[in-house]
Amino acid sequence: AHTHPSNIYWTFAASVVVVYDWVITLGQEIELIWRQRWSLITVLYLAIRYIGIPYSVMSILINTPFVSVKSAVRINMFYALNGTNVIVTAMLGVIMIVRLYAMYQRSRMILVFLVVVFLAVNIACGVITIIGLMDTVGEEMILYGTYMCAYGPRTSSEGDIVPLLTSIIWVLNTVWEVPALCLAVWIAVKHFRDLRRLGQSTIEDCFRALIKSHVLYFASFAGVSCVQLAYVFPAFFHSQSTGSLTLSGACEVLLVVQMFVLGPHLILSVREFNAKLVTDSDEETTMASIVFQENVRVPTSSTV
Repeated sequence: AHTHPSNIYWTFAASVVVVYDWVITLGQEIELIWRQRWSLITVLYLAIRYIGIPYSVMSILINTPFVSVKSAVRINMFYALNGTNVIVTAMLGVIMIVRLYAMYQRSRMILVFLVVVFLAVNIACGVITIIGLMDTVGEEMILYGTYMCAYGPRTSSEGDIVPLLTSIIWVLNTVWEVPALCLAVWIAVKHFRDLRRLGQSTIEDCFRALIKSHVLYFASFAGVSCVQLAYVFPAFFHSQSTGSLTLSGACEVLLVVQMFVLGPHLILSVREFNAKLVTDSDEETTMASIVFQENVRVPTSSTV
């Protein structure tokens, strides 16, 4: 696929969103992440958050025609970006498993189901990505009067395999994300009914916070998936029309936002809610069975 010069604007936009979100949430991050007891969720948060910055830098470098980077370096960065997509997606899947496991009150059946689907999907995506990258090479060329680097299959006969593999990866990711969303919505609706009957508005607010962050994350994923699935059609994949380039650029922004903004917020939003709960009420102990079971220390010695 050729890299169009207009891609750099979308890449810059995505990078600005990542950096801006990091800056405005840095205070919350220090208070809710760095100053708490470290756990698996803490490590995942920091890994995803701080992978996003070098990821954005590499995206700019390989899409900026006026930056002098050797073609061998560009292709290695291209491989690194695609590998990072798979790794970060897997990390986000682990976060989702922890959230759902907590929401279902540590149900072993739910945990087994989630782990089996997660492993099957991510192993398959990893293998497909490796196959696609092994058959991808970079080629220097002059496009639209500008020096660019194009990435594509080693032989012309394999030209249609790249969009097909891309679409398969996103179909597999959809197989994971849709059940995860359905499980989250189902348990939330069930608890909303029970809690309203019992009058426990505090826990209801917690589930509302969980669902809000989950739905925003899934909406971004759905937007990216719709565009990625369209790549199965070679005419769309190779098109240089304004419409297809706009969709491709918007997809790039949504993908970066999903991974490096909405992903970390899956954790940050819950911790922020719990911190407010601990500060404003005496009901913090009721949260122990709902939010992440991490034994995180907060100022009042509650566990979350």
